[in-house]
Amino acid sequence: MAKNILHTIWIAMCIITCTTLSAQTLEQAKTLFRKGKYTEAKPVFQRYARNYPNNGSYNYWYGACCYETGEKTLCEKHLLIGARRKVQEAFRYLGQLYTEQYRFDEAVDNYAQYVGMLEKAQKPAEKWRQRQQQAEEAARMLRGVERTAVIDSFSVPKEEFMAYYKTSPESGTLIPPSNGNGAAYRTQLGNKIYASIPQQGQLDLYTRAPQGEAWGTPSPLPGNVNTSADENYPYALSDGITLYYASNGEGSIGGYDIFVTRYNSRTGNYLLPENIGMPYNSLFNDYMLVIDEYNNLGWFASDRFQPQDSVCIYVFIPNKAKYTYDPETTPSDTLRKRAMISSIADTWDELAGHANEVEPAQRRLAIAMHTRLDNTPQHEFTFVIDDHTLYHRFEDFHSPEALALFRQWQKAKKTLAQARKKLEQIRNTYASMPETQRTDLAPTVLEQEKNVEQIEAQTKLLEKQTRNTEFIRLSN
Repeated sequence: MAKNILHTIWIAMCIITCTTLSAQTLEQAKTLFRKGKYTEAKPVFQRYARNYPNNGSYNYWYGACCYETGEKTLCEKHLLIGARRKVQEAFRYLGQLYTEQYRFDEAVDNYAQYVGMLEKAQKPAEKWRQRQQQAEEAARMLRGVERTAVIDSFSVPKEEFMAYYKTSPESGTLIPPSNGNGAAYRTQLGNKIYASIPQQGQLDLYTRAPQGEAWGTPSPLPGNVNTSADENYPYALSDGITLYYASNGEGSIGGYDIFVTRYNSRTGNYLLPENIGMPYNSLFNDYMLVIDEYNNLGWFASDRFQPQDSVCIYVFIPNKAKYTYDPETTPSDTLRKRAMISSIADTWDELAGHANEVEPAQRRLAIAMHTRLDNTPQHEFTFVIDDHTLYHRFEDFHSPEALALFRQWQKAKKTLAQARKKLEQIRNTYASMPETQRTDLAPTVLEQEKNVEQIEAQTKLLEKQTRNTEFIRLSN
């Protein structure tokens, strides 16, 4: 009996060992490549690319593996050899690589080659034609990067990022997404709410006006704002005309982009929206632009180069008029870095007119982060009850049971933040380890991912229970 058990264990170990070994032959490497197992396939392709340096297919396979495994400094050389030998998929990878590097003109050329090959072979090309169009739009934006002084940036949890917008009371109230709705904004006068509401599987922008002591029926924004895509994260300036919002539809270069439109009181419609361009927008999700006119500070959020559960909040000095870097005199590398906001300090010294404004703006931000401009304490927290009710203090709760659940939710959020931080640390350790040592750490990564998922589920449940319990009390 013991002999049979040992034999079974030995066979299982052999199977595990065989499945984790890298490919030994070209055919094995091709099979692994088709299955998306690029790490295992890469050594064989590397050997063949080295031995046959002018072979387009070998260099394409090796370059693609380098791209997929994150070794993007190595992949370009080999993908270019594949492209010169007219290996079709090499053009796709080069298009993706150059897009990520903000080398958009080169991305457009490679996507155009790829789309042409697909069409010639009568294969679907619409997805990649859209990528080409996005690269063309991004190339246009890169030639008009706004000279913007970014005075600070900080990474925060994505689920509660709006609580970190320390804007003045004169800027109105930001209402986070909840209950399937998108974000909303209530004006400082309290005479209007701009809200993102789901309609037929997408988010559209609506306004609501007071009707007695309640809010009236939502009315869709007229004109060109709502599209077949999602429109979310509205914010209106005090002029009652200018509206910022985010959309992931036409004109976006990646996920949500920030747009601006203006209300035409003569026609009762909004003007054709404009993408506000770079550096505010990127290849990632960019949204929730707020201009604190009282404090002369601008805010927007982006998940560019951020972990999955985080966003970066950028604080900048709003320009009174838009002026851009000259693409003819600005080095292309500098232009790309400004568009990506690679360094916030680099946005200061070259910015004519703002050179002496950065330090005062940073002082205003420091004050805003700790106290309201009217000298009242900052809110203890922000908790959404419904579209027009926010709680900021424990005393706001009417139900003792809801308050007890809320305190549990707060603790769960802290536990979740700690678990996410630990997971990020483990992932970073895993990524920095040699591939031969990653197998030992992989179970730990999976275990922590599962732990985070469980805490997330419990946190969401507590939030829902808190809200529902308070609703019951308010209804009685």
